[in-house]
Amino acid sequence: MEVAVLDITGKDTGRKVELSKDVFGIEPNDHAIYLDVKQYLANQRQGTHKSKERAEITGSTRKIKKQKGTGTARAGSIKSGVFRGGGRMFGPRPRSYSFKLNKNLKRLARKSALSIQATDNNLVVIEDFEFDSPKTKNFTNLLSALALDARRSLFVLNGLNTNVYLSSRNLKGSTVINASDLNTYGILNASKIVITEGSLEGINTNLTK
Repeated sequence: MEVAVLDITGKDTGRKVELSKDVFGIEPNDHAIYLDVKQYLANQRQGTHKSKERAEITGSTRKIKKQKGTGTARAGSIKSGVFRGGGRMFGPRPRSYSFKLNKNLKRLARKSALSIQATDNNLVVIEDFEFDSPKTKNFTNLLSALALDARRSLFVLNGLNTNVYLSSRNLKGSTVINASDLNTYGILNASKIVITEGSLEGINTNLTK
C-alpha cells in the first residue's frame, strides 16, 4: 500500500512511501485486539479500593443480646455487617487488575489495529518535523493544516521530541507518542493516526520481530 507523504502545512511533497503488508495489511484478529485492549484498561485501574470489615470497625465487642429465646436471629457484636455502622461483608480489598499477555499476541493485536485504520484510510504520513520551542500554537497550526482540529488524533514520532510533546500536552484530543509506545487502545481510539516518515522503520521493526 502506497501513501503520499505530506509536509507540516498539509501539502503533498510528491513523494510516496510503501507501507509494509506484514504490519498494515494483515487480516485483523478481533480476539487479539479484545485481549490487548482489556489488558490496557485493566492496567489503568489503581486497585486501591478498600472498605472496613468488622474486625476494623471501632466499637464494643459485647454480645448485644442473649443467644436464644428472643425469636430473632442471633447476633454476636454491634460491629456485624447486618447492623448500621457495622463492617462491610466481603467488601473490596486492594488488588492488582493486571494480567499477562504473550508478546506475539500483543504484536498481532497492534498490527490488526493498524491494518483496520489503514483500510479505513485513517493513516496520514508526514515528513519528520521539529519545533524550535514548546508552543501550543505551533501544534494547533499543524492540526489545522491537516484538518484535525475537531478530531481525535494520534501522532507517532521517531524518538523523543520534547518540544512537540510539550506543545500538544494541553490539547485533549491529540496524543503524541514514540513509535515504541504504540498500543492497540491508542490506535483504535484515534480518528486519525499521523505517522512521521522516520517512525515507520521503527514501527516495522518492533512489530515484525
